[in-house]
Amino acid sequence: MATPLLLPMLEWARKLRYPTLFKLTAALFIFSILLPPGLDPIPFLDELVFGLGTILLANWKRRKDPEPPAIESGSRLR
Repeated sequence: MATPLLLPMLEWARKLRYPTLFKLTAALFIFSILLPPGLDPIPFLDELVFGLGTILLANWKRRKDPEPPAIESGSRLR
C-alpha cells in the first residue's frame, strides 16, 4: 500500500500513457541508481519508482490482432 504522501503522484501517473510513463519511470530509476547511498533528496524515491513500475506493468497491453477487412456498405450479401 502506498503512503499518503505518494498517493497524489501515483494518481497523476495512472493517467499517463505508455511512452511518457516509461520515460518517467526509467529516469527516476536511473536517478535513484546514481545517487550515493544515504543521500535521498526526494523522499520516498524508491517507493515512487516501485509504484510507477507497477502502474507501467499494469498498463502494458498486448498488441491487437489486425482486424478483418470491413465489408462495404453498398454491397448486399445473399
